Amino acid sequence: MTSSPDTSKDTPTASPAAAPGRSRIPRVPFWAQILLGLLLGVALGWAARSGDISWLGTALTKTGEIFVQLLKLVVAPLVFFAITISITNLRNVHNAARLATRTLLWFMATSLIAVAIGLVIGLLTHPGSGTGLSAGDAAEPEEAGTWLDFLTGIVPTDIVTPFTELQVLQIVFMAVVVGVAALKLGEKAAPLLTFGEAVLALLQKALWWIIRLAPIGTVGLIGTAIKDYGWDLIGKYATFTADVYIGCALVLFGVYPLLLATVAKVNPLQFFRGAWPAIQLAFVSRSSVGTMPVTQKVTERLGVPREYASFAVPFGSTTKMDGCASIYPAIAAIFIGEFYGIQLGLREYLLIVVVSVIGSAATAGLTGATIMLTLTLSTLGLPLDGVGLLLAIDPVLDMMRTATNVAGQAVVPVLVAAREKILDRDKYASARGADLDGFEPEPEPQPAPAAA
Repeated sequence: MTSSPDTSKDTPTASPAAAPGRSRIPRVPFWAQILLGLLLGVALGWAARSGDISWLGTALTKTGEIFVQLLKLVVAPLVFFAITISITNLRNVHNAARLATRTLLWFMATSLIAVAIGLVIGLLTHPGSGTGLSAGDAAEPEEAGTWLDFLTGIVPTDIVTPFTELQVLQIVFMAVVVGVAALKLGEKAAPLLTFGEAVLALLQKALWWIIRLAPIGTVGLIGTAIKDYGWDLIGKYATFTADVYIGCALVLFGVYPLLLATVAKVNPLQFFRGAWPAIQLAFVSRSSVGTMPVTQKVTERLGVPREYASFAVPFGSTTKMDGCASIYPAIAAIFIGEFYGIQLGLREYLLIVVVSVIGSAATAGLTGATIMLTLTLSTLGLPLDGVGLLLAIDPVLDMMRTATNVAGQAVVPVLVAAREKILDRDKYASARGADLDGFEPEPEPQPAPAAA
């Protein structure tokens, strides 16, 4: 009996060294690895908190920090090359300008729906009342966002600082400029684009190795949250936490399926079958940008043309944030207003809508949504110290927020492709993706060597 074929992307071959009758150890599915990481993280975090085991707490913290740092390490170059190449890929798409315009309009439309849901939930549940928290629990955040910073911060002062300080909005700006310039240059830019495609492939391969470490990162991130805050703190934020999760769930499992069924006229359940690998990775990694290669892959498997998906998904990963930039700041603003006894009126609610629809790019696709929240609070004139109230619970909220973000980043290309009649409905109907296995970036085929 020969051994079972290798599951890697290399050409499957039978192992000559395999002994007859020896079965290989079955591979644990990625979702099961993540689940085990969650459970182990909760157990170790509780042990570190209950037993006051300092070394265990330090190990959990460092494990989570290293995983997040590895993700951030590839974010800057990945965003730059992905967006640059995605813009140049539009030259191969018919009606590229119309596709780009409709994509941005759908980004805004779904953000509008999401922020409306967040406002309704917050107004119905009053998340800032009776929390048991005190003003001493508040602290002004280290970073704050204002409209002036948002507008003037788009254009970098040099080409190095955005990469060293991870100013994603400025990186997006430079990538757009370089991509449009390359389109205008035509064939003269071909060597640069070839280089960019090679670098992007290398970055995606490196990111894939980091993604495979997600179960270990999960142990550290979840364990640290439990160790630092425990269940008592979660109890104080019970209404607020439930509001964010319910709001995200309504968008994720209500709004998106409704749009898929009515606008794209496709089976919503099939979307979740195909997109699940990206959604589950987003939940664990808490990074839209870190999930981007998987999001693009599942979007293509759902029948969206590669040339269009390679534009829509990278842009969505940095600007399309229904969870972090719409639902969360709406509920959080109501929470902070109620906590400080500040009455919000129609004007403030309309401002929340405007900030959420226009300012999504401030979230930058990274873990956490502090900049977007401070941008909202400063616009409303609410105390920025209120952000300190929510930082403790942020990791727990960020998982669901990011899963919602990434689902939306895959939904919109499907909607636009269906409306433009470029969606491959046969591929959509047959898409399967219950696990991350098989999503590793594939190397470009190499030409065969010339005969002697």
